[in-house]
Amino acid sequence: MPKLIILALIGALIGWMTNVIAIKLMFRPINPIGIKGTPFVLQGLIPKRKSDIAKSIGEVISEELVTMERIVDKVILDMDKKQIVEMIKEKVIIVAEEKMPSLIPSMFKGILIQNIEKIIDENGEQMVVEMAEKLSHKAIESINISKMVEDQINAFNFDKIEQMTMKIAKTELKHIEVLGGIIGFFIGLLQGIIVLYVM
Repeated sequence: MPKLIILALIGALIGWMTNVIAIKLMFRPINPIGIKGTPFVLQGLIPKRKSDIAKSIGEVISEELVTMERIVDKVILDMDKKQIVEMIKEKVIIVAEEKMPSLIPSMFKGILIQNIEKIIDENGEQMVVEMAEKLSHKAIESINISKMVEDQINAFNFDKIEQMTMKIAKTELKHIEVLGGIIGFFIGLLQGIIVLYVM
């Protein structure tokens, strides 16, 4: 029985250590290391595939989570159209007063300015929405969220990515290590039974 327990504990240790090493090899080594005398190169899975991972994350975010269309719709919906119209009206009136020829009587100037104010009040909000939509179409065409996210991830210091991943998935990774030990224990136990009692 002691031999059986020892074999089971050895199996548990091997299983636990295997998973610990496997998790470490996801991140390390960051830079490729050649193994002398062989064509093999050792590099962590995530550093090796960093560009592919960044591209995939960028595509998922831009296609499923944060599209330019959603951002633009949100901006147009949330913007204070009345405030924008008032700002436009104020600027237009200042320019109109400055640019009107001095020959025009003050009374006519007042009537013209009143008409300008009326036109802006009646059509201003619609004009603001139309301008925002035109600008948004240009933004949608010129801004590539997927590429922005991809470039941002690629620019990250890899130590930072590792720290973030370990912080977020610390509990889950610890469970994987423990699970390796449990599976190793039962495999060691089974091997011990076969070696000691069957063979």
